[in-house]
Amino acid sequence: MFLESLRNRNPAFIEAAQTLHQAGKIPANAYVIDLDTLEANARHLKTEADRHGLKIFAMTKQFGRASSACRAIMRGGIERSVAVDMACARATHNAGMKVGHLGHLQQIARAEAEAAARTLAPDYWTVFNAEKALEAASASAKAGRTQNLLARIHAEGDTFYRGHEGGFAASDVTIVADMLDSLDGGRFAGITTFPALLYDHESRKVLPTKNLATLSKAAEALARSGRRDIEVNAPGTTSSVVLAALAEAGATQVEPGNGLHGTTALHVVEELPERPAMLYLTEVSHLSGGKAYAFGGGFYIDPIFPDYDVRAIVSAEPTTAAAALRSVEVPPPSMIDYYAMIDAAGPAAPKPGDTAIFGFRGQAFVTRAYVVGVSGIASGAPKVETIEYTNGETAAWPL
Repeated sequence: MFLESLRNRNPAFIEAAQTLHQAGKIPANAYVIDLDTLEANARHLKTEADRHGLKIFAMTKQFGRASSACRAIMRGGIERSVAVDMACARATHNAGMKVGHLGHLQQIARAEAEAAARTLAPDYWTVFNAEKALEAASASAKAGRTQNLLARIHAEGDTFYRGHEGGFAASDVTIVADMLDSLDGGRFAGITTFPALLYDHESRKVLPTKNLATLSKAAEALARSGRRDIEVNAPGTTSSVVLAALAEAGATQVEPGNGLHGTTALHVVEELPERPAMLYLTEVSHLSGGKAYAFGGGFYIDPIFPDYDVRAIVSAEPTTAAAALRSVEVPPPSMIDYYAMIDAAGPAAPKPGDTAIFGFRGQAFVTRAYVVGVSGIASGAPKVETIEYTNGETAAWPL
């Protein structure tokens, strides 16, 4: 889906990745990150966030929390992460990023609360219920801290992905705020939801969900009750072009993820300021029955898109030419992606050892891929900085 954007807007990245792979510097089954472009994208997002008075936290799960990518984002001016889970929090903390937001989307398990409060000391901690609020506050009190708590809220008609449900009733927000303030070690800081924005395929635009209106109404109710300086955390499909609308709706915090590497759904149909900075690279293993089998492990076709013809650039030489494009059959999510099958018909058929380049809206953290950070592409001197697993730890590659 994003391969054309890569070919059109960052061809040097593709060619650098092909060259490094053929030289034995990048493993097959790897999400590769253009650190120069990532830094530039982060700088643009931070500038726009500052212009609209928004706090900005980087979501890093899509690129597997790579330490070199975290450092590139920090060089771009975004110093804090939002951790989708504790693995994310540990990885970004170890990379030197301050944890700006913890507990959303995934709550913190009971036995990890004390470590989170003591070692990570997040700026904000989202809670879905009174029990999780008490755990967060008690752990923070034990660490000698008072924790800013965000209440995840919902109202009838709000949109949630299946399995993401949970939170306090928005109609009870003032009661919830008082309850959080009553906890030793905790204080009510604001409200959150997900997603506040979603891409609409019919209009080809990013539109607000009802969740964003729920946040706005809840913030108004809190203001009427006498509360001031309410944080409104509004993540979802975040690129620089939506920040003005989020600020106008009352948001105070934004959390770009795919926007950092130019792979939100809107980047497919529009040329946004953020350039593509991530690709998936693998290698042809063998031929069978008119197909070239490429090593898998990192294939992730985002279900937000309708079915489409998955294609790859397959070549032993650096190229972005249309002649190198091949259709690919990727195993369905119900199967283990040991291999993907590339069309091997016609002239210049793929051969074992060829590099295969894909453009995905990645979620590297749910795969068993490597994550590789490459610097120097902008200056024409590409260099592999890190090869890691998706938890941000250095990979044992090659053995």
